Formats: sequence, structure tokens, C-alpha cells
Amino acid sequence: MLGTAPYSGAVPSHEETLPLSRPTAPGDTGFRAFVPERRFHPTVAFSPDGTLIAYSTNVSGQFNLWVTDLAGQARQLTDYTENAVRDVAFSPDGTTLVFAADHHGNEQHQLYLVPVGGGAPERLTDTPDRQFDLAAAPFSPDGRFLVHTGNDRDERCKDVILRDLRTGGSSRIETTPGLWHACSVSPDGRWLLVLRANGNTDTDLHLVDLHRPDPVLTPVTAHEGEISHRSGPWTADSSGFHLRSDEGGEFHALRLRSLTGETTTVDAPGWDVEGVVGSRDASTLAWLVNEGGVSRLRVRRDGVDVPVPDLPAGRVLALDLSADGTRAAVLVCTATRPTDLVIVDVEAGTATYLTDSRPPALLSTPVVRPEPITYRTHDGLAVPAWLYRPAGEGPFPFLLSVHGGPETQERPDYPYSGLYQYLLSRGIGVLAPNVRGSTGYGKGYQRRIHRDWGGAELGDLEHAVLHLHDSGVADPARIAVFGASFGGFAALSCLSRLPGYWAAGVSVVGPSNLVTLARSVPPTWRSLMASWIGDPDTEAEFLLERSPITYADRIVAPLMVVQGANDPRVARAESDQIVEALRGRGVEVRYDVYPDEGHGFTDRANEIRALNDVADFLVEHLLRA
Repeated sequence: MLGTAPYSGAVPSHEETLPLSRPTAPGDTGFRAFVPERRFHPTVAFSPDGTLIAYSTNVSGQFNLWVTDLAGQARQLTDYTENAVRDVAFSPDGTTLVFAADHHGNEQHQLYLVPVGGGAPERLTDTPDRQFDLAAAPFSPDGRFLVHTGNDRDERCKDVILRDLRTGGSSRIETTPGLWHACSVSPDGRWLLVLRANGNTDTDLHLVDLHRPDPVLTPVTAHEGEISHRSGPWTADSSGFHLRSDEGGEFHALRLRSLTGETTTVDAPGWDVEGVVGSRDASTLAWLVNEGGVSRLRVRRDGVDVPVPDLPAGRVLALDLSADGTRAAVLVCTATRPTDLVIVDVEAGTATYLTDSRPPALLSTPVVRPEPITYRTHDGLAVPAWLYRPAGEGPFPFLLSVHGGPETQERPDYPYSGLYQYLLSRGIGVLAPNVRGSTGYGKGYQRRIHRDWGGAELGDLEHAVLHLHDSGVADPARIAVFGASFGGFAALSCLSRLPGYWAAGVSVVGPSNLVTLARSVPPTWRSLMASWIGDPDTEAEFLLERSPITYADRIVAPLMVVQGANDPRVARAESDQIVEALRGRGVEVRYDVYPDEGHGFTDRANEIRALNDVADFLVEHLLRA
């Protein structure tokens, strides 16, 4: 989501830390018994010889870089306690890994190289207050050049940078203000794909001819209106590249585009195609299809579709193929099992878990699979949602959980380190809607949130509660609202503008004032604010009319607010404002600020503590007699 500016207000914060883990007693059914053994950052990479897989996990307490062989024998390559490892890739010769890491969640990523065999990481960038991001496939085919972006020249511009790993020098292709992402270099080393985001539903691809003495960005997907083009792998002969595009339809289809401009469709399933990757020998293409929130894997070898085993019915966070295309590595999570690494043997047709992050409660406590439902909202629109119903006879206390983004999607995964399953074990149901603006249901549905935060989607949330009332599954006097990022904004909107529905609410890194939010987003986002949310300079009145802070005097339900002090998207000022307004009126509000976190949690101990406290807060107010 987004970010904000300083705000004066002295509010207590949590300074203490927790042990990295707490032994779980046999039969323990508290929240920590539902916390996964580890979380994974959504990145995974096969080594060129197919024998190793690299990934980032917080099993050590912080997100660090690990590699594992295909037998599951893993070793840790970094030992950070304050940095979090993000994207990772192998060099073409397989001897080194490149990764991005930030400090205390500040998202000012720096780049590093580390030997696969172990050793101290070599820092490639050293501008702590600027952001560097790896290309999707960051190495040139010969391994000499590393491709990334950086806003070190101008904080508003993500320039494309080619770093010569032999000489240590670099060349730069300057960009204009906005969001630019480097993609990949063609197999012959001549062409570089670069993406520019004009908005969440409007993106263009550019080509750079690296053989020119003065490389420039040349658009190759020029269009009118809002159309999304996102890059995929190159063909073996460098004559074209795959891409995902919603041109001419509601959903992202998989297409092949030649350098001469001809485009053919590879797969148009009527759902969004996601996460397309290719093998290094270009024999194999793999992609995911988002079928109503469930990830389906498809594979094509030598132009022929190959049957693959069904993955567990949930969400795939990351996908990579071995160099020869015989295996796929996927990070998979479901509503009843947290994220784990799965190896798909394409030739044998098998899928095998390589890690097991299940916490004790999932081995001993009945789990609940969500039911996909739809309900009609205020203007007749059908809103999809996931309903988690506790065991037993209702009506039950319920949590309305609103996802972040807002242009993301609630899916059947294992969110918030097991919070849903823990609440269900206590007899509390969960309804998690995909209100207008959510992805996965077509670009028209997604666009409904543009310049309408705090507008029609608030009606969707009200009708979610009315659906619970009408269905008889929920006790109307015991419903709480919860969300993080945009979901936190939505929770504050519900509490302030629909005050009669709630027994309690929780906002995690949620903005409260759209004017201050839009004025203080990361510099590379500023040019997009008017089309995403609204212009804070010319539309302040409109934005304030949609802001929870404007209606803070209507909040009566107990509120818990969680904030990271280093959040670059939704700064502490957003939470300070709403907390100060409520405390001035004597409303019950708990405010926890984590000094070493950003927009979400990277430190495992902090995350466990925060979500345990959220769980206790919700149980206290929803199960109160």
C-alpha cells in the first residue's frame, strides 16, 4: 500500500522485544500454537544445475537467505538480525547469489552478492536512504552484468542501472518520475525489457537495445486507455518475449509478442494468468491461473501442454523452473497449512513438500476450510467473500477481515500467522470479503476503487455485515472489524462512519487521513497519487470527506492500533492522529508502536507478539459476556 509524513503527538510505544520462540506445551491451544514454524518471503530461485533452491525465511528470527538441496537439507547463508532479505537470484554460473535487503522494514533496499558456499555478503550499493530493486531476472546471460533500478540520482526516478561485475563500473539509463521496474535481458544479450507503471491497471513495456552506444527506453506496448502489460520470459532465439496482458478483455491472458510487433495468445483461461516463468533452455513454460483465488499450475514443454499434479488448493506465492524445465519450485499456502516449499517433478507428475512449517495446533486441532460465497451490496453488485464458520451451532461472534492493497485479493491462504484458525478454535467466525477494487475478478472490478477510497467499498463492507445478520450465522452484538494497510483504513472507516455495528476494531498500519497520506508517499509514487486516491493539493476537501480522521468523534467501539515506526508507506503520523483524537475523548484505545518495523513485520518475535496481542484483544471483546 502507501506512506505518510511526520505528525506531532507523543504516544507510548513498545520498545521491548520477545524471545524468538516460546516452547509450546502439549495441548496448548493459545494463539502461539497456531503460529507457523517459519514464514517465507515470496521469492524462490533454482540454481543453474538444478540441485539447489534459494529462498528467504524468518525461522532464525529475521528473514535470511537460505539454500536447500532437493532432499531438504538446508543451510543459512546470511545471519541478519536487523536486515530482511527480499528478492534473490543465482548467477548464471551458479557460484554466487544476489539479493536485496532492507533495514528494519524501511524498504530502502540495498543489493548484495554472496558465495553459494558461504561467506560474508559483498555490498554492491551503499546509499541507505535510497531504494535499489533487482530486475525480475537480474543477470545478463553471460553473468557479467547485473540489472537493477535505483533512485539514487533523483529520489523520484527509478533509473535502470547495468552494473559490470567484472570492472565494478556501471551505466545508467535515466527515467522520468514514477515507477519503473527492470525485467530481463534477452538470451542473446542484446535486449532489455523494462516496465513502467502508469497506474495499477495501466502498465507499459519498453525495450532497450543494449548494443547501442546510447541505450534508450523505447515503448513497445503503446495503447489508449488503461491496459496492463507485464513481462514474461524470452524465446530461445531472442525473437520475442512472453507477457501477460488484459488488452481486449477483463483478465490477464498469456501472450507471445515478437520483436516485430506480432502477438499470439498462449492461454486465455477467463481468469488472471499469474507468475509466468521459463526454463533457461526455453524448452518449458510454466504459469499460474488464479481461479477465484485458488492457484492452478500449468506447464508447456516444447509447445505441448504437460499434465501436472494439482497443487494444494490455496495460493502460490512464488514459482521458478529448473534450467532444464523438469522441476518447478513453488511456495504454496492454504487456509489450513502455512506457506511451505513444494517441488513439482514435471516428468514424474509428482508434487512433494520439501519443508514443513505447520505449528502444533494444526496437528491436533480441527481446522476450518473457508466457503466461497457472494453477497449483494448496496448497488446490486455481487461481492465475493470467504466465509469461515466455526464448529457448533450459531449464531457466533464474527470478525470482518478486510485485506490490504486495496488492489490485492483475499485468498484461501494462512493469513496473519494463523489468526483466523485460532479465532475459529475459540468459536469466532471470520468473513473476509473481496470488496470492489480487489484483484482477480477482472480489471473493471479492480478499477472501481480508483479515486473512491472510503466511497462505494464502505457500502460493500456494511452489506457484508448485513449479510451476516440476515444469514443468522453471526451474533449482531458481537462483530469486530480488522485490517492491515488499506484494510486498516477500511477498519477505521467502518468504526467511524458505520459506528453502530461494531463490538471492537483493529487497525494495523492503516492510514487515517487521505490528505497527509497522499502528500507523503514514497517519492517514486507521487506522480500516481491523483489517479489512485486523489490530488491532495487540489482535492483536499474531497479526500478529507473520505478520511476516518474526519469522523473520529463518532468512534465508540474499543480500538487497537498497531504501527511500525519505520513504515515508508503509511507513516506513524497516520496512527498518531487517530489515537490522539480518540484518547482526547476517553475512548478505549490501545496503541502499540514497534520501533524496528516498517509496513508489516520482518522480525519474527515482533510479529508473534503483535498478533498474539491482537488475538487477545479480539477474544476479550468478542467473547465478553
